[in-house]
Amino acid sequence: MMEEKLRSTLERIAKHHAPACLASSFGLEDMVLIDMIARHGIAISVFTLDTGRLPEETYRLMQKVFGDTKIEVYFPNQDAVAEYVGENGPNAFYDSVELRKACCRIRKVEPLRRALAGKGAWITGIRRQQSPTRGDLVEAAYDEENGLHKFNPLLEWSEKEIWNYIRAHDVPYNALHDKGYPSIGCAPCTRAITKGEDIRAGRWWWEDTSAKECGLHLKKA
Repeated sequence: MMEEKLRSTLERIAKHHAPACLASSFGLEDMVLIDMIARHGIAISVFTLDTGRLPEETYRLMQKVFGDTKIEVYFPNQDAVAEYVGENGPNAFYDSVELRKACCRIRKVEPLRRALAGKGAWITGIRRQQSPTRGDLVEAAYDEENGLHKFNPLLEWSEKEIWNYIRAHDVPYNALHDKGYPSIGCAPCTRAITKGEDIRAGRWWWEDTSAKECGLHLKKA
């Protein structure tokens, strides 16, 4: 039933908000969406943001997906990266929330805006259970900041339901998930979590919980 609803939602987005795209970081949720789009030939393109600091396991999965699905890759502006590193150092994001968010703006937010230019809608794999900061998100809304519709079709899915889909359809996934990484971002900003920790505890673990977003999904849309 949930799979049928997801397929119907994606087909409706493709029909009424073309050109639509999926923003993928190759997490479990994104792999569900990529599989659904590819399996049913839904007219939704897929792109990813290569920050230049991703884990090797993410690149391996990306390479595997490249064999079956066309993925458009967006990179940060190299002059902006060079300026940031020159002024602050390569790992300055550990020093303050402001410097971490500045790094995220350069490596994620600005490339995202380029990726969304000219699109009618963008789709994400975010779920409500992933973070306290995502509790007030909705499944569909107009993203005023980026000027297009935004859809979160997996918003109400549970982690168990995600894994059930992955296993039922033999969908490849990031090897780090088997090493205690439920949420995977840039390598220096991601660690494994221990039993009982929040699902996002491994992201920017040195910061207060309320600050744990990169700027891509902070607003309601």
